[in-house]
This record gives sequence, structure tokens and C-alpha cells, in this order.
Amino acid sequence: MKKAAILKVSGRVQNVGFRYHTRKTAEEYAISGFVRNMPDGSVYIECEGEEENLDRFILWCQQGPSWARVDHINIQNAPVQGYEGFQVK
Repeated sequence: MKKAAILKVSGRVQNVGFRYHTRKTAEEYAISGFVRNMPDGSVYIECEGEEENLDRFILWCQQGPSWARVDHINIQNAPVQGYEGFQVK
């Protein structure tokens, strides 16, 4: 069953390749949606996929790549949008 979420990731998550590693990880887990930097220094992610894959993707987002530092992640359930692929915006 498909599931969707909106994530807001805070910490040292900009200028460390976080968005590009997020896209790579999303592709590995067959997650669609997008990621973008926000003016407040956080990263915003809309993501959807099969429930088990989405849970694994969200778990990865709670850590991010090794050189990032995730201090906080806000996770909200969202309606499935039908995204195709995963984009860096």
C-alpha cells in the first residue's frame, strides 16, 4: 500500500550534499517526490512509496549522509500525490 509523508529536516543539512544523497536513497527505495532547501536552513521533503520502503527512507533521513548532522526531523502524514521519480529542487 502506498503511503506519503512530508519531512522537515533541521541541523547541518545544507551545503553538505544532503539533497543529492536524499535523491539517491529515494531512488534505491523506489520513493517518489522531491527535496528542496528552505530559507531557514532546513530541508523540506515530500515523499511517497510503498509503506515498508517509505519507512526505511524516513529512517535514513533521520541520519542523512555521514557529514550531515540531523538535529530534528518533523514527520507528517500526507495524501499520496502520484509523483513520478524523485527531484532535487
